[in-house]
Amino acid sequence: MIPKKTVIVTGGSRGIGAEIVKKLANEDYQVVLNYYQSKEKAEEIQRELKIEGKNIEIFKADVSRREEVKRLVEFTLEKYKNIDVLINNAGISQTKLFTDITDEDWNNMIQNNLTSAFYCSQEVIPTMIFNKKGCIINISSIWGMVGGSCEVHYSVSKAGLDGMTKALAKELGPSNIRVNSIAPGATDTDMNKEVTSEEWEEIKEEIPLGKIGRTIDIAKCVKWLIEDEYTTGQVISPNGGWVIV
Repeated sequence: MIPKKTVIVTGGSRGIGAEIVKKLANEDYQVVLNYYQSKEKAEEIQRELKIEGKNIEIFKADVSRREEVKRLVEFTLEKYKNIDVLINNAGISQTKLFTDITDEDWNNMIQNNLTSAFYCSQEVIPTMIFNKKGCIINISSIWGMVGGSCEVHYSVSKAGLDGMTKALAKELGPSNIRVNSIAPGATDTDMNKEVTSEEWEEIKEEIPLGKIGRTIDIAKCVKWLIEDEYTTGQVISPNGGWVIV
């Protein structure tokens, strides 16, 4: 019998993260759902999956803090003895004119979107190196590739995540550890709840496939990257053709 893979999904209680958790749990992965503020949503996902006969663990941790990341990793290793996959999904967004971005806004964005992935990756990598295998997937954004107006600090944080992906893939390749980024385009998530229906229609007109992305599209991409054995250092952007590079 092939051992089940253990996966940590940060920010797994809502949006893309929640969809990833559900997809992988239903594929019989051993999933640890990390959340910070959304305890009720995390518990709801756990209950829903239990009804379907799938068990996941939930763990509260602010992944922008090193000591809490350490506790998350320690919990996972104590429970499952191994970590095969890390999904760095936790993050925040903010729309603001560049001239209005404060030092606090900037530091908060970088800490939550980029430094958190640095902490999580650095804490799981020793186990992966020891086992000579592993997979890290960073959930980035299309704005990390091409930049978003009035989202400069967000765009920078995601571009940094993509840069870390490429450099780390080169460093960890000899240890059989793959590192990739998924950079979603316009996707219907809680993070985009302020987008009006009229604005969604305008965006759809710019997308060759003529439709907005779904969280399941990203989750399917995650599953493929986990199972693939030869793709590393790539920024893959499910965006319906909105941006083609």
